[in-house]
Amino acid sequence: MCAAAGGLAAALLCAGPTWAEEVTITSAQGALTLTGRIAGYDGTYLEIESSHGPVTLAYAGVTCAGADCPPRDGYIPTLRLSGEPVLSGLLVPALLAGYARETGLALAQEPDVDDTASFVLQDTAGDPLLHVRLRAGSSAEAFADLITFETDIALTYRAANPREIDRAAEVGLDLAPASDRSLVLGGEALVAVTSPRNPQRTIDPAAIIAAFAGRIADWQSLGQAPQPLTLHLGPAENGQVEAFLALLPKPPAAAITYHATAADLAAAVAADPGALGVTPLRATGVAQPLGLRDNCGLTMVPRLAGLKTQDYPLTTLAFAVVRSHRQPDVVRDLLRWLRSPAAQLIVRRAGLSDQGITPIPLDDQGERIAHAVAIAGPDTSLRDLQDMVALMLARVRISLTFRFANGTTDLDTASAANLRTLALAIRSGVYAGRDIMLIGFSDAEGEAEANRDLSAARALAVESALLTLLGQLP
Repeated sequence: MCAAAGGLAAALLCAGPTWAEEVTITSAQGALTLTGRIAGYDGTYLEIESSHGPVTLAYAGVTCAGADCPPRDGYIPTLRLSGEPVLSGLLVPALLAGYARETGLALAQEPDVDDTASFVLQDTAGDPLLHVRLRAGSSAEAFADLITFETDIALTYRAANPREIDRAAEVGLDLAPASDRSLVLGGEALVAVTSPRNPQRTIDPAAIIAAFAGRIADWQSLGQAPQPLTLHLGPAENGQVEAFLALLPKPPAAAITYHATAADLAAAVAADPGALGVTPLRATGVAQPLGLRDNCGLTMVPRLAGLKTQDYPLTTLAFAVVRSHRQPDVVRDLLRWLRSPAAQLIVRRAGLSDQGITPIPLDDQGERIAHAVAIAGPDTSLRDLQDMVALMLARVRISLTFRFANGTTDLDTASAANLRTLALAIRSGVYAGRDIMLIGFSDAEGEAEANRDLSAARALAVESALLTLLGQLP
């Protein structure tokens, strides 16, 4: 096939006060002493980032010395989140309000402290259960906060980059793609935009990459009359801009104009017939959005199903990246609720595609299958195509998709999170009594036999990882 196949798997986890200073933990008999910063505390167990790596101890069995030691009695957890403004300023407050409404609690907003929005979840008697601190910033700032113990959850539009992964490892924090620290909150589409005076209405995603990589400098290369091509993006520190630039084979060689806001970008692109920009779908403004037409001849627009499966090529994902898995009871309950239909609806209302698992009938995949048949090479027989369609006719695709680094069986960060979502659904009995088939795909490049081997290896890699997560099968 031409395109590679690939819950709110969201997690607002990890709680504690503002852990910034080191504490010293001593065992009851004094045989063990640890010094480090507190990574998490759930009211019973304390997680310490020590020189030996993360260490978890029962708080009742140790003494704690230092200004950041949590109180023994009357502990009220604090959850700190920092990151992208759309997530910290819109999505998370809406989810908190929805959770409070669904569970009979109250959510009150407290006075802001500096640039931090403050909320408190209260029980029916008005007593506080959980303090929440939300601070807006870039994805890079959110990762820096996570690594320096300034936040419990980083809200980002991209996975950690290699430099951030290395820095995190130095403090005992695993942010590698296979880590279970990164969880998907939702998806959002990026779109290519031009001026309404530009006749272009569709564009190959490969041409977008080539333009921003400096390999295309004139609209003539795209079938138009000669006209210099100017490039536009939003703020350089924005996580979605960073996620797009990460698609380039190397740092962009072209001259790119970065705008302070998405509205500025849309206005500048609309005024310049030679402009090409990339911006979130919600922020196209007066600019002309383009459909994505790939070399298979398949035109894609950012619909919900395509964002959930990441079949739409410029899907950017919103991540919650957590420091510690130590959670108080109120946060555990919040996590369970985040997988509910009510939470998924809030994610959609916030303008993101939710991550709930949904069925996708074969009828909704007709165009993709038709294009796959139309471009089948000489190594693909009619019988091969018939077998594929017959196999799919008897089954229903689900929206979870697993994607890999080019030419490998290595799952990316979002796919690792999707795999955990599938394992949880299986454990919860969602597919009880049904068969699950894992189908591997590769792209259309290279020899057919090598691609078949890679496709099979990918399916087997997902199966192996899934069985590892499940352990004893239900």
